[in-house]
Amino acid sequence: MKKINATLTYILLLIFAAFFLMPIYVLFSTSFKSLTEVSLERLWFLPTKPSLYGFIKAFQKLSPNLKNSFILVIPATIISAMVGSINGYVLSKIKFKGSDLLFTLILFGMFIPYQSVLFPLIRFLQRINLYGSIWGLVLVHIIYGLPITTLIFRNYYAEVPSELIEAAHIDGAGIFKAYWKVLFPISIPGFVVVIIWQFTNIWNEFLFAVTVTSDPTKQPITVALVNLAGSKVVEWNVQMSGALLAALPTLLVYTLLGKYFLRGLLAGSVKG
Repeated sequence: MKKINATLTYILLLIFAAFFLMPIYVLFSTSFKSLTEVSLERLWFLPTKPSLYGFIKAFQKLSPNLKNSFILVIPATIISAMVGSINGYVLSKIKFKGSDLLFTLILFGMFIPYQSVLFPLIRFLQRINLYGSIWGLVLVHIIYGLPITTLIFRNYYAEVPSELIEAAHIDGAGIFKAYWKVLFPISIPGFVVVIIWQFTNIWNEFLFAVTVTSDPTKQPITVALVNLAGSKVVEWNVQMSGALLAALPTLLVYTLLGKYFLRGLLAGSVKG
């Protein structure tokens, strides 16, 4: 009976996996088709003559926006990770009056819907002359990334014995020197989690990107993909190729760092 149940479970899992992979199969097969082969009748067929036309044209149209996405993601990810790390250190190892309240207020930012802050956010960016620029978008993602990065690092540093920090203070290290010399070198797993999380979320984000950057030459690739679909003649092979190009950086990041992701995520799960 147990073998039958196990077999049925595997069959169900295979069905769900196949159902999940169907759109990915269509994405890959369509991206390698020529325009004449793209039709509903041939949706599930492999391309008879694989073509790179879709990728070439998609890259030509999206390469400026791809560059914009890297200009956005790299500084926003690094800065939010560093500031979140310092926040986590202060909130976990330096006890002061109101620290728990401050931590709660920071976490509250995770639960504020993006739509509810669009108008005041735009007005603020206009006041500081960053509206419509990539750097305004960088600032937005740094601020919106702080709650989750602070939470991850606070839980991570809660596992580090406080005696290490106290020993550094005895040796003459100040608050930030103790962080830099003691905590930062052992923070690699935490930084891996934060980098994957932030990189993926910022790269795939659409609402802030389309709202803050109205100039097509300054928009990231997620907005450019939508504009590509809005052309008069929709070349679905180009669309699918563009989607693959847009997804490639996040796939590479997770492929390179994925084995450290779960390890770092669980590092602070015991207490904190």
